[in-house]
Amino acid sequence: MTAALSILDSHVHFWDPRRMRYPWLDDVAELDRARTPEHFPGRAEVIVVEAGRVPDGAAAEIAWIRQESRRHPRIRGIVAHVEIGNPARARELVEEHDPFVVGVRRNAQDEPPGFLDDHDFRAGARLLGEAGLPFDACVRAHQLPELTELATACPRTTIVLDHLGKPAPGGPGYDRWRRDLRRLARRDNVLCKLSGLATETTPGTDRGAVVDALREALDVFGPGRCLYGSDWPVLTLATEYAAWLDLVHTALAAHPAAAAEAVFHDNAARAYRVRSAAQGPRKDPE
Repeated sequence: MTAALSILDSHVHFWDPRRMRYPWLDDVAELDRARTPEHFPGRAEVIVVEAGRVPDGAAAEIAWIRQESRRHPRIRGIVAHVEIGNPARARELVEEHDPFVVGVRRNAQDEPPGFLDDHDFRAGARLLGEAGLPFDACVRAHQLPELTELATACPRTTIVLDHLGKPAPGGPGYDRWRRDLRRLARRDNVLCKLSGLATETTPGTDRGAVVDALREALDVFGPGRCLYGSDWPVLTLATEYAAWLDLVHTALAAHPAAAAEAVFHDNAARAYRVRSAAQGPRKDPE
């Protein structure tokens, strides 16, 4: 990878259990401590993604990350938690659009079948499209058909698939994931994050299986619709930041330099409508 390559990491989490509660950390002792911008490795600019705090802490999470961005200009914005299935809340978000919020995520990976088909959820997703806000879809592999239907029903909303839909590279269900991913990629309003696979693989899985999954996403979406994301610090459960960066770079090896620039920076900058820190700080809302 060229030293001059700019990186906009589209999927980074920061949390601090001293500030607010993150229920899922109760079951992950290795991560149950502050992970803030001071701990982040490397020099990449980042899009911060909501970190699973208690539902009523979403506004406090945005305020904290905004505060951190003033000290750490590498933070270009946040993909915030919003209950988009609540029509009133979704409408409020659109009408009071905070420019520091560059996208929305309502984590759906543990929801029951039919969750993405809900009428109110789809209505909220359409409102995001009206506001120019992407929807980050954190789903599991078996939910890809539902996500395809959501993308079809909301053609003006950009949907960003987190973690390739969480397949198990080389494991059970992998072929079905490949078929479902191809169907999803036919929806032009869907992008794919090259992120999160490190913690989805069984320990001891060959590195080549992970690279194969990354290449599959690059093949079906094309480098123009894939975004680099580290999923730091969750990825530290399985690997290191530099190692994941190297895996994505390896998957891109057959593509021209322009593809690497798109995947590592330009696609995320366009999808989330952010400028480089070199172009100046974001303006806070009046």
